[in-house]
Amino acid sequence: MADRKCLALIAHDQKKDDLAAFAKANEAVLTGWKIVATGTTGGRVLDICPGLDVSRLKSGPLGGDQQIGALIATGDVDCLIFFVDPLTPMPHDVDVKALMRLAIVYDIPMALNRATAEQLIDFRRN
Repeated sequence: MADRKCLALIAHDQKKDDLAAFAKANEAVLTGWKIVATGTTGGRVLDICPGLDVSRLKSGPLGGDQQIGALIATGDVDCLIFFVDPLTPMPHDVDVKALMRLAIVYDIPMALNRATAEQLIDFRRN
């Protein structure tokens, strides 16, 4: 993953379509990235953007969040876009918090909604 920047994509269930639409709107920029995503999120992104280089990991509740966390800890993820649904309780909330903690500890840019994701992509585009 060292030759290209790596972007991690995650979305809560109610935000998966929003993240897929974000990927479609930014497909030209994202073609230059290596993308890792939790299972269902990665599938939705690939459905709408089949040309992107997306590696699907496990579903978030089944360990995908931790897989992305491990990639952050090893320096293999350069930024994280995680569309969070603040209105739906998450049974694996501790996993989500651990992932966000790693992004902060390893000082990688992290966007939690579309507005910040757009800013992150615009910044990384230059």
